[in-house]
Amino acid sequence: MSNNSDAYWRANIRLILKLLAIWFVVPFLGGIVFVDVLNEFRFGGYKLGFWIAQQGSIYLFVVLIFIYARQMTKLDEIFSGKDSADTRSTEEQIK
Repeated sequence: MSNNSDAYWRANIRLILKLLAIWFVVPFLGGIVFVDVLNEFRFGGYKLGFWIAQQGSIYLFVVLIFIYARQMTKLDEIFSGKDSADTRSTEEQIK
């Protein structure tokens, strides 16, 4: 049971770190690094780089919450009812 639990939490933490990396990279690149290039385009009447920095990162966060919820549902289904002998196969299913 401990191995299965450890694998579950490793998968959970891996998912969280991936989503946090996306949440950092997209606003950082879109709102800071490439802001001059993106500001040549308009979205909703605002310059795109400005919009990503102000609103886009918030919308992205909401989308990432839904992705996290969906992925955790799948993760719960994978790990529910499995015994520790199936840990290796469940880790392979996640990847």
